[in-house]
Formats: sequence, structure tokens, C-alpha cells
Amino acid sequence: MKIPRSLEVAYLLGRLERLARSGVNVGGLNPAQWEALRYLARANRFSRTPAALADYLGSTRGTVSQTLIALEQKGLARRSASRRDGRSVELALTPRGEALLKQDHIHDLARDIAAGTGDDAADLLAALQAVLRATIARNEGRAFGVCHTCRHFHCDVRPGAASPHHCGLLDEPLSRADSEAICQEQEIA
Repeated sequence: MKIPRSLEVAYLLGRLERLARSGVNVGGLNPAQWEALRYLARANRFSRTPAALADYLGSTRGTVSQTLIALEQKGLARRSASRRDGRSVELALTPRGEALLKQDHIHDLARDIAAGTGDDAADLLAALQAVLRATIARNEGRAFGVCHTCRHFHCDVRPGAASPHHCGLLDEPLSRADSEAICQEQEIA
């Protein structure tokens, strides 16, 4: 019986994921802890919360809470009261967490992808983004896209300012760094 190519791709993605995680013991972190660190490094200030992290990972709040406790104990992440809403918590990487991410094995996988695509992964990226969108929709999850691709993003409303962009949904100024980060509120433009 011939295996459909889509199923073969799914098998390959599963195997790649396992192989990419096989060398993940740098810093004594488990795969969930690595995913949390990666998320915190890429998320904008509105999306660095335990609830957003749980949504992004497709995990329970309890599991994420345990992951965050471990990262805090290792000195890689910290929690603080939200500046926007004192009842909620904001998460951040510590300098030690940022330094550890430079040793992340995901960079090895990125180099393998660059080599396998002749350093032009645009088509692969687009295809995987489409697959991810379909999977998120099937699972009724959140997209978490890059801010500047959102329908609520307003570019250069204050040219030359430290925060030249604006989020129409949250009515908040956005820096250039914010515009490149992933956001839990993102809706494709």
C-alpha cells in the first residue's frame, strides 16, 4: 500500500521534532521548558503571560505553571505584577535565560533547513505556516502571529518616535521590536 505524501510529510515532521529534541539537555531543560523560553523570547509585552503561554503551547495552565516554576528556580525567567493590570502577571527572560537561548539546539535545525533548502526556505515556510493555520483552526486555538502582519497594526503613526507604530485593538503604542514579536491577539490582515 502506497503511503500518501501528506502522511509521509507528517511522519517526517514528527521524526524531525524528536531528533531536534534529542540533544536538548543543554542547561538541564526539558522540551517544555525550552519551548517556554523560546516563546518568551519571541512574544510581545502583551503576550508574555502564563495564560498566553499555555494557549501557545496548547497546554494546560497547571502544566505551564510547573514549567514556569522550574524556569524561575533555574534563574531563567521571572514573574512580576502586570504594569497594565495589577491583578495579572507578566513573564520575562532573565539575562541568564537570554544567554542560554544562544545555545538552543533549534539553531542546529535551522542550519539543516537552510542547507536543505539552499538557504531559501520561503516556500517551505509558507507551506508550514498554512499547515499550522489549519491545525490551529481544527483545534480551535489561537494564531499567535507576528504583530506587523495583524489587521490591527498601524504602521508609522508617529514617525521618528521610540514607539512609532500603534495597535488598534489594544490602543497601545508599539516599538519596532514589538512589531516583530508574536502576539496572542494577532488577526491576519
